[in-house]
Amino acid sequence: VQLQASGGGLVQAGGSLRLSCAVSGRTFSSYVMGWFRQAPGKEREFVAAIRWSGSITSYADSVKGRFTISRDNAKNTVYLQMNSLKPEDTAVYYCAVYRGQGITTDKLLYNYWGQGTQVTVSS
Repeated sequence: VQLQASGGGLVQAGGSLRLSCAVSGRTFSSYVMGWFRQAPGKEREFVAAIRWSGSITSYADSVKGRFTISRDNAKNTVYLQMNSLKPEDTAVYYCAVYRGQGITTDKLLYNYWGQGTQVTVSS
């Protein structure tokens, strides 16, 4: 399984970005796509996740109401729409696959990871 994240960049506070994560290779009957982020000197943290079937989603409290995760099954792609960005959202964002049915925020359970894309929010 290969994951290719893209869409990061430099944006001013209050701006928006949309991240994409294209999934290729072996697929599974049920899995969860997640977004995580890691700021310098900090641990990687959960941002959002979505089941590949159905519409169940989960968000970190810090991004609720500002970020939206979605998927396009036909394109094998998951998106993270980020609005009202804040300087504290600055981090490398990673997409990941969890080979399970229930959404989990535990990064240790995710089986496959993309390479990360840098998001920088200036004040």
